[in-house]
Amino acid sequence: MNKTLSQQFPVIKKDILYKKSVFQLQKKRRRPWRKLLWVKQDYPDNWVDKSFLKELRRNVNVRFYDFWSLFVDSVVLTQHLSSIAIFICVFIAIYHERVSPAILAGISTGFTIFCYIFWDLSMTKFNCNQNVQNRKEIMKSSILIVLTIFCISPILESLTKSTTSDSIWAMTFCLFLANIFFHDYSTAEWANKKFPGTLSTNAGMMASVVLASRLTSYIHVFSLIVFAVEWFALFPIFRRYLRQNFSFIVHLILTIFLLTVASVLIALEISFALTLVFLFGFFFISFVCPLWIINLQKYKSEIHGPWDIAKPKLGSNSG
Repeated sequence: MNKTLSQQFPVIKKDILYKKSVFQLQKKRRRPWRKLLWVKQDYPDNWVDKSFLKELRRNVNVRFYDFWSLFVDSVVLTQHLSSIAIFICVFIAIYHERVSPAILAGISTGFTIFCYIFWDLSMTKFNCNQNVQNRKEIMKSSILIVLTIFCISPILESLTKSTTSDSIWAMTFCLFLANIFFHDYSTAEWANKKFPGTLSTNAGMMASVVLASRLTSYIHVFSLIVFAVEWFALFPIFRRYLRQNFSFIVHLILTIFLLTVASVLIALEISFALTLVFLFGFFFISFVCPLWIINLQKYKSEIHGPWDIAKPKLGSNSG
Protein backbone atom coordinates (compact mmCIF):
# COMPACT_ATOMS: atom_id res chain seq x y z
CA MET A 1 0.00 0.00 0.00
CA ASN A 2 2.93 2.31 0.59
CA LYS A 3 4.48 1.77 -2.84
CA THR A 4 5.02 4.85 -4.97
CA LEU A 5 3.56 5.37 -8.44
CA SER A 6 6.88 4.61 -10.14
CA GLN A 7 7.18 1.34 -8.26
CA GLN A 8 3.65 0.36 -9.23
CA PHE A 9 4.14 1.29 -12.93
CA PRO A 10 7.84 0.79 -13.81
CA VAL A 11 7.12 0.60 -17.54
CA ILE A 12 5.51 4.05 -17.60
CA LYS A 13 8.47 5.55 -15.74
CA LYS A 14 10.97 4.13 -18.21
CA ASP A 15 8.93 5.42 -21.15
CA ILE A 16 8.80 8.95 -19.71
CA LEU A 17 12.53 8.98 -19.04
CA TYR A 18 13.23 7.72 -22.55
CA LYS A 19 11.10 10.41 -24.21
CA LYS A 20 12.68 13.09 -22.04
CA SER A 21 16.19 12.01 -22.97
CA VAL A 22 15.27 11.85 -26.66
CA PHE A 23 13.76 15.37 -26.51
CA GLN A 24 16.88 16.76 -24.82
CA LEU A 25 19.09 15.06 -27.40
CA GLN A 26 17.03 16.47 -30.28
CA LYS A 27 17.12 19.88 -28.68
CA LYS A 28 20.91 19.78 -28.55
CA ARG A 29 21.17 18.66 -32.17
CA ARG A 30 18.72 21.27 -33.52
CA ARG A 31 20.12 24.13 -35.52
CA PRO A 32 19.81 27.63 -34.10
CA TRP A 33 16.49 29.27 -34.82
CA ARG A 34 16.47 31.79 -37.63
CA LYS A 35 13.90 34.47 -38.38
CA LEU A 36 12.98 32.99 -41.78
CA LEU A 37 9.48 31.91 -42.66
CA TRP A 38 10.34 30.13 -45.92
CA VAL A 39 12.89 27.76 -44.33
CA LYS A 40 11.70 24.57 -42.65
CA GLN A 41 13.17 24.48 -39.16
CA ASP A 42 13.08 22.09 -36.21
CA TYR A 43 10.78 24.38 -34.29
CA PRO A 44 7.01 24.72 -34.16
CA ASP A 45 5.33 27.58 -35.99
CA ASN A 46 4.48 29.37 -32.77
CA TRP A 47 8.02 29.17 -31.42
CA VAL A 48 9.32 32.39 -29.83
CA ASP A 49 13.07 32.34 -29.50
CA LYS A 50 15.01 34.33 -26.91
CA SER A 51 16.72 36.26 -29.71
CA PHE A 52 13.44 37.34 -31.33
CA LEU A 53 13.40 40.77 -29.65
CA LYS A 54 17.15 41.27 -29.74
CA GLU A 55 16.88 43.99 -32.41
CA LEU A 56 13.94 45.76 -30.79
CA ARG A 57 14.42 49.54 -30.53
CA ARG A 58 12.16 51.93 -28.66
CA ASN A 59 11.53 55.62 -29.40
CA VAL A 60 14.20 55.85 -32.09
CA ASN A 61 12.62 58.72 -34.01
CA VAL A 62 10.62 60.24 -31.18
CA ARG A 63 11.29 63.90 -30.48
CA PHE A 64 11.09 64.82 -26.82
CA TYR A 65 10.11 68.42 -26.18
CA ASP A 66 11.19 70.83 -23.51
CA PHE A 67 9.11 73.59 -21.97
CA TRP A 68 10.80 76.48 -23.77
CA SER A 69 10.27 75.09 -27.28
CA LEU A 70 6.61 74.36 -26.55
CA PHE A 71 6.13 77.84 -25.12
CA VAL A 72 7.64 79.41 -28.24
CA ASP A 73 5.29 77.38 -30.45
CA SER A 74 2.26 78.37 -28.36
CA VAL A 75 2.98 82.07 -28.89
CA VAL A 76 1.83 81.78 -32.52
CA LEU A 77 -1.56 80.50 -31.37
CA THR A 78 -1.78 83.31 -28.83
CA GLN A 79 -1.20 85.89 -31.55
CA HIS A 80 -3.88 84.49 -33.83
CA LEU A 81 -6.53 84.12 -31.13
CA SER A 82 -5.81 87.66 -29.95
CA SER A 83 -6.25 88.92 -33.50
CA ILE A 84 -9.66 87.27 -33.79
CA ALA A 85 -10.70 88.68 -30.41
CA ILE A 86 -9.65 92.18 -31.50
CA PHE A 87 -11.67 91.92 -34.71
CA ILE A 88 -14.80 90.74 -32.87
CA CYS A 89 -14.50 93.62 -30.38
CA VAL A 90 -14.06 96.11 -33.24
CA PHE A 91 -17.21 94.76 -34.88
CA ILE A 92 -19.16 95.12 -31.63
CA ALA A 93 -17.95 98.72 -31.28
CA ILE A 94 -18.92 99.70 -34.82
CA TYR A 95 -22.18 97.71 -34.62
CA HIS A 96 -23.27 99.75 -31.59
CA GLU A 97 -21.85 102.89 -33.26
CA ARG A 98 -19.34 103.55 -30.51
CA VAL A 99 -16.64 103.91 -33.18
CA SER A 100 -17.11 105.82 -36.42
CA PRO A 101 -16.22 104.15 -39.74
CA ALA A 102 -13.72 106.91 -40.57
CA ILE A 103 -11.75 106.31 -37.35
CA LEU A 104 -11.69 102.55 -37.93
CA ALA A 105 -10.54 102.90 -41.54
CA GLY A 106 -7.93 105.50 -40.60
CA ILE A 107 -6.42 103.53 -37.70
CA SER A 108 -6.36 100.22 -39.59
CA THR A 109 -4.89 101.78 -42.73
CA GLY A 110 -2.28 103.68 -40.74
CA PHE A 111 -1.27 100.49 -38.92
CA THR A 112 -1.00 98.65 -42.24
CA ILE A 113 1.16 101.40 -43.76
CA PHE A 114 3.43 101.31 -40.71
CA CYS A 115 3.85 97.53 -41.02
CA TYR A 116 4.57 97.85 -44.74
CA ILE A 117 7.22 100.54 -44.19
CA PHE A 118 8.85 98.36 -41.52
CA TRP A 119 8.81 95.39 -43.90
CA ASP A 120 10.12 97.44 -46.84
CA LEU A 121 13.03 98.92 -44.86
CA SER A 122 14.07 95.54 -43.53
CA MET A 123 14.16 93.89 -46.96
CA THR A 124 17.82 94.68 -47.53
CA LYS A 125 18.44 91.63 -49.70
CA PHE A 126 16.62 93.27 -52.63
CA ASN A 127 18.16 96.04 -54.66
CA CYS A 128 16.71 99.54 -54.78
CA ASN A 129 15.27 99.33 -58.31
CA GLN A 130 13.36 96.16 -57.51
CA ASN A 131 12.02 97.75 -54.33
CA VAL A 132 10.75 100.73 -56.33
CA GLN A 133 9.05 98.42 -58.82
CA ASN A 134 7.47 96.42 -55.99
CA ARG A 135 6.17 99.61 -54.37
CA LYS A 136 4.44 100.61 -57.59
CA GLU A 137 2.78 97.22 -57.99
CA ILE A 138 1.68 97.15 -54.36
CA MET A 139 0.26 100.65 -54.63
CA LYS A 140 -1.76 99.73 -57.74
CA SER A 141 -3.08 96.54 -56.15
CA SER A 142 -4.03 98.35 -52.93
CA ILE A 143 -5.97 101.06 -54.75
CA LEU A 144 -7.75 98.45 -56.87
CA ILE A 145 -8.76 96.41 -53.81
CA VAL A 146 -10.05 99.46 -51.93
CA LEU A 147 -12.09 100.66 -54.92
CA THR A 148 -13.53 97.18 -55.43
CA ILE A 149 -14.59 96.94 -51.78
CA PHE A 150 -16.15 100.39 -51.97
CA CYS A 151 -18.17 99.42 -55.06
CA ILE A 152 -19.52 96.16 -53.63
CA SER A 153 -20.23 97.55 -50.13
CA PRO A 154 -23.92 98.33 -50.92
CA ILE A 155 -24.35 94.75 -52.13
CA LEU A 156 -22.71 93.31 -49.02
CA GLU A 157 -24.91 95.47 -46.81
CA SER A 158 -28.07 93.78 -48.09
CA LEU A 159 -26.52 90.34 -48.47
CA THR A 160 -28.20 88.69 -45.46
CA LYS A 161 -31.17 90.93 -44.78
CA SER A 162 -33.55 87.96 -44.89
CA THR A 163 -31.44 85.96 -42.42
CA THR A 164 -32.01 86.18 -38.68
CA SER A 165 -29.28 87.47 -36.42
CA ASP A 166 -29.08 84.17 -34.50
CA SER A 167 -28.20 82.36 -37.70
CA ILE A 168 -25.60 85.02 -38.51
CA TRP A 169 -23.91 84.65 -35.11
CA ALA A 170 -23.85 80.85 -35.40
CA MET A 171 -22.46 81.00 -38.93
CA THR A 172 -19.80 83.49 -37.84
CA PHE A 173 -18.79 81.25 -34.94
CA CYS A 174 -18.32 78.27 -37.26
CA LEU A 175 -16.31 80.33 -39.75
CA PHE A 176 -13.99 81.67 -37.07
CA LEU A 177 -13.48 78.12 -35.79
CA ALA A 178 -12.47 77.11 -39.31
CA ASN A 179 -10.13 80.11 -39.41
CA ILE A 180 -8.48 78.95 -36.19
CA PHE A 181 -8.21 75.27 -37.09
CA PHE A 182 -6.87 75.75 -40.64
CA HIS A 183 -4.49 78.59 -39.89
CA ASP A 184 -0.85 77.90 -40.71
CA TYR A 185 1.03 77.99 -37.41
CA SER A 186 4.32 76.60 -38.74
CA THR A 187 7.51 78.55 -39.32
CA ALA A 188 8.49 76.93 -42.64
CA GLU A 189 9.16 78.94 -45.74
CA TRP A 190 6.31 79.66 -48.11
CA ALA A 191 8.05 77.77 -50.90
CA ASN A 192 8.04 74.56 -48.87
CA LYS A 193 4.36 74.69 -47.98
CA LYS A 194 2.12 72.33 -49.93
CA PHE A 195 -1.05 73.68 -48.32
CA PRO A 196 -0.82 77.40 -47.51
CA GLY A 197 -3.35 78.98 -45.17
CA THR A 198 -5.75 80.09 -47.89
CA LEU A 199 -8.64 78.19 -46.33
CA SER A 200 -8.12 79.99 -43.04
CA THR A 201 -7.97 83.37 -44.79
CA ASN A 202 -11.12 82.66 -46.78
CA ALA A 203 -12.96 81.56 -43.64
CA GLY A 204 -11.95 84.77 -41.86
CA MET A 205 -13.04 86.91 -44.79
CA MET A 206 -16.37 85.09 -45.07
CA ALA A 207 -17.00 85.66 -41.37
CA SER A 208 -16.19 89.35 -41.85
CA VAL A 209 -18.60 89.66 -44.78
CA VAL A 210 -21.36 87.94 -42.83
CA LEU A 211 -20.84 90.27 -39.86
CA ALA A 212 -20.61 93.34 -42.10
CA SER A 213 -24.05 92.60 -43.52
CA ARG A 214 -25.50 93.37 -40.07
CA LEU A 215 -24.25 96.97 -40.12
CA THR A 216 -26.45 99.99 -40.77
CA SER A 217 -24.83 101.63 -43.81
CA TYR A 218 -22.51 100.77 -46.66
CA ILE A 219 -19.87 103.12 -45.20
CA HIS A 220 -19.77 100.95 -42.07
CA VAL A 221 -19.55 97.88 -44.29
CA PHE A 222 -16.73 99.40 -46.31
CA SER A 223 -14.62 100.27 -43.27
CA LEU A 224 -15.11 96.84 -41.66
CA ILE A 225 -14.26 94.91 -44.84
CA VAL A 226 -11.14 97.02 -45.43
CA PHE A 227 -10.09 96.28 -41.86
CA ALA A 228 -10.82 92.57 -42.39
CA VAL A 229 -8.64 92.43 -45.53
CA GLU A 230 -5.79 94.09 -43.67
CA TRP A 231 -6.29 91.95 -40.57
CA PHE A 232 -6.89 88.47 -42.00
CA ALA A 233 -5.04 88.62 -45.33
CA LEU A 234 -2.05 90.94 -44.79
CA PHE A 235 -1.33 90.90 -41.07
CA PRO A 236 -0.70 87.09 -40.86
CA ILE A 237 1.94 87.49 -43.59
CA PHE A 238 3.62 90.24 -41.59
CA ARG A 239 3.54 88.12 -38.41
CA ARG A 240 5.12 85.22 -40.27
CA TYR A 241 7.80 87.54 -41.65
CA LEU A 242 8.70 88.72 -38.15
CA ARG A 243 8.77 85.16 -36.87
CA GLN A 244 11.13 83.97 -39.60
CA ASN A 245 13.53 86.90 -39.84
CA PHE A 246 13.75 88.45 -36.37
CA SER A 247 14.56 87.28 -32.89
CA PHE A 248 12.03 85.79 -30.54
CA ILE A 249 12.05 89.01 -28.49
CA VAL A 250 10.39 90.91 -31.36
CA HIS A 251 7.92 88.08 -31.78
CA LEU A 252 7.15 88.12 -28.05
CA ILE A 253 6.70 91.91 -27.98
CA LEU A 254 4.12 91.69 -30.76
CA THR A 255 2.34 88.91 -28.86
CA ILE A 256 2.17 90.94 -25.65
CA PHE A 257 0.90 93.94 -27.61
CA LEU A 258 -1.89 91.95 -29.27
CA LEU A 259 -2.83 90.23 -26.02
CA THR A 260 -2.99 93.56 -24.18
CA VAL A 261 -5.11 95.23 -26.86
CA ALA A 262 -7.47 92.25 -26.99
CA SER A 263 -7.86 92.20 -23.20
CA VAL A 264 -8.60 95.93 -23.02
CA LEU A 265 -11.13 95.77 -25.86
CA ILE A 266 -12.90 92.77 -24.33
CA ALA A 267 -13.15 94.59 -21.00
CA LEU A 268 -14.53 97.73 -22.67
CA GLU A 269 -16.88 96.15 -25.21
CA ILE A 270 -18.06 92.98 -23.47
CA SER A 271 -17.22 92.46 -19.78
CA PHE A 272 -14.32 92.34 -17.37
CA ALA A 273 -15.22 88.77 -16.35
CA LEU A 274 -14.76 87.59 -19.93
CA THR A 275 -11.36 89.30 -19.95
CA LEU A 276 -10.30 87.17 -16.98
CA VAL A 277 -11.52 84.04 -18.76
CA PHE A 278 -9.65 85.15 -21.88
CA LEU A 279 -6.38 85.64 -19.98
CA PHE A 280 -6.80 82.37 -18.10
CA GLY A 281 -7.25 80.58 -21.43
CA PHE A 282 -3.95 81.91 -22.72
CA PHE A 283 -2.23 81.05 -19.45
CA PHE A 284 -3.54 77.51 -19.87
CA ILE A 285 -2.36 77.34 -23.51
CA SER A 286 1.11 78.81 -22.94
CA PHE A 287 2.05 77.33 -19.56
CA VAL A 288 -0.22 74.46 -18.50
CA CYS A 289 -0.45 72.67 -21.85
CA PRO A 290 3.37 72.52 -22.39
CA LEU A 291 3.83 71.06 -18.91
CA TRP A 292 1.03 68.61 -19.61
CA ILE A 293 2.66 67.46 -22.86
CA ILE A 294 6.04 67.07 -21.16
CA ASN A 295 4.43 64.93 -18.46
CA LEU A 296 2.73 62.72 -21.08
CA GLN A 297 5.99 62.06 -22.95
CA LYS A 298 6.95 59.31 -20.50
CA TYR A 299 4.07 57.19 -21.85
CA LYS A 300 5.39 57.37 -25.40
CA SER A 301 6.48 53.93 -26.59
CA GLU A 302 7.26 53.62 -30.29
CA ILE A 303 8.89 50.33 -31.27
CA HIS A 304 11.09 49.67 -34.30
CA GLY A 305 12.71 46.53 -35.62
CA PRO A 306 13.61 44.51 -38.72
CA TRP A 307 9.99 43.36 -38.99
CA ASP A 308 8.85 46.85 -40.03
CA ILE A 309 7.56 47.31 -43.56
CA ALA A 310 10.32 48.46 -45.89
CA LYS A 311 9.87 51.98 -47.25
CA PRO A 312 10.74 52.26 -50.95
CA LYS A 313 13.02 55.09 -51.99
CA LEU A 314 11.39 56.81 -54.95
CA GLY A 315 12.91 59.35 -57.28
CA SER A 316 16.41 57.90 -57.43
CA ASN A 317 19.15 59.53 -59.44
CA SER A 318 19.53 56.55 -61.74
CA GLY A 319 19.21 57.37 -65.40
